[in-house]
Amino acid sequence: MFNEMLSYFLDPANWVGSASIPARVGEHLWYSLLAVALAAVIAFPLGLVIGHTGKGTTFIVATANVLRALPSLGLMTLLVLLMGLGLFPPVIALVILAVPPLLAGVYSGVANVSRATVDAARAMGMTEWQIVWQVELPNAMPLIVAGLRSAVLQVIATATIAAYVNLGGLGRYIFDGLAVTDYGRVLVGAILVTLLALVVDGILALLGRLVVPGRKKRGPKDADAGSGSGAGSSAGAVSGATVASTSAATTSA
Repeated sequence: MFNEMLSYFLDPANWVGSASIPARVGEHLWYSLLAVALAAVIAFPLGLVIGHTGKGTTFIVATANVLRALPSLGLMTLLVLLMGLGLFPPVIALVILAVPPLLAGVYSGVANVSRATVDAARAMGMTEWQIVWQVELPNAMPLIVAGLRSAVLQVIATATIAAYVNLGGLGRYIFDGLAVTDYGRVLVGAILVTLLALVVDGILALLGRLVVPGRKKRGPKDADAGSGSGAGSSAGAVSGATVASTSAATTSA
């Protein structure tokens, strides 16, 4: 099986054409990107509203638990029976899979912003819209990216089901290999899905580090002088509105 897998990777014919490895990776990424983008359209505004107002927490928990319990392959099969073959059934199934982690990330990120900071921003005369975009959202970005990371990994791992309804993607290797008992090809698909998930996870992990509020490059002088106060300066150097709000809260106290 491993020899067959290596032979498949080393065969130049499998790296060119419409059914090549790069083409299958591109199809897999397209299905995943489309599903996550559609899920974000649903989850992002809903999470902002619930996190900012504090209303609907019970709804979000119940909805997330119900959606997580749905089997993606069974749901896609049902959608195929209702809608027929095509791109929509697997994408809808992947969207339903991606909504809970995205929704949880946005909601928890916004809800966990310090209420004292939000109250101070409101006391300064900032509108609710300004508070959301200039105070809450910048501070919520690490948790939002964490939710995005979880959603993307789940979608990439599950997007193989698209091949079950005669679409492309890396699942093509798995389903086609199983059909003819070619386990070397199945292993090719499994390895490619794993590698793709690891690469994307690494990129999103780097993005998560970059969006931490107050993160900035430290020069040699900063490294010498700030060894004892790096954590405090990092926590305090958030967006301009948040700094001003925190200062106002401290002054009033």
